[in-house]
Amino acid sequence: MTSRMRLRTKFHADVPVTAHLAAVAGVVALTVPLGARAFLPDEDEASGDPSAVPGEDDVGQWAGWTERRTLLVGVLVLAFAFAEGTANDWISLAVIDGYGTSATVGTLTLAVFLSSMTAGRWLGPALLDRYGRVPVIRALTALAIGGLLLFVFGTVTATAFIGAVLWGVGVSLGFPVGMSAGGDDPRKAAGRVSVIASIGYCAFLAGPPAIGFLGDHVTVLRALIVVAALLTVATLIAGTVRPLATKAIDREALEV
Repeated sequence: MTSRMRLRTKFHADVPVTAHLAAVAGVVALTVPLGARAFLPDEDEASGDPSAVPGEDDVGQWAGWTERRTLLVGVLVLAFAFAEGTANDWISLAVIDGYGTSATVGTLTLAVFLSSMTAGRWLGPALLDRYGRVPVIRALTALAIGGLLLFVFGTVTATAFIGAVLWGVGVSLGFPVGMSAGGDDPRKAAGRVSVIASIGYCAFLAGPPAIGFLGDHVTVLRALIVVAALLTVATLIAGTVRPLATKAIDREALEV
């Protein structure tokens, strides 16, 4: 028995994909309802207000699409979602093809990126509490752009790993901070967060094919420059995540 066969016997159970996905679906079906039991009730439901009429705020639910701040926060979230999703989908292939490494090294690069992003989300709240949203997001965005440029234009594999670390830390807080900005006013949080999420998740639909299309023409590694360009836009509009002052929550200047 060869070493490869021994490794396969040790680490692989040859579980069919269908069985794998069915098991995951079963776990989700069991855990999500249990987790949802801890959700806080809606304000009207909790207060038992008999004057609350279902559907009377239907028009207000669409108001977020007319608010300048909400739309800009959505664009910022889109940029960070694009940067995060692109790494998940393409960073391994970019290292394999761009740096001429093995699949193992490409996979390790993705692991480094994910570990760095996770660390950023663990440690980031302390920075937000101390310095505020805007300075932290701008600093992290600059860090991510620097990491991306190092990753794309590096000459040795080590630069790819360093770039992945900076990239991961730099994009760690953009998405959650954007969602938090949408919820600054509890009365309008649901509508605004839904708008921001809808815009942001477009990145997961358009991002992978866009990088793939560009990769066919300029290589996947060079196509990642688009991510840096989007993060530059995010830097310019980072001021939109500044917490709303109490007196400014319903200000007409928020309207487009």
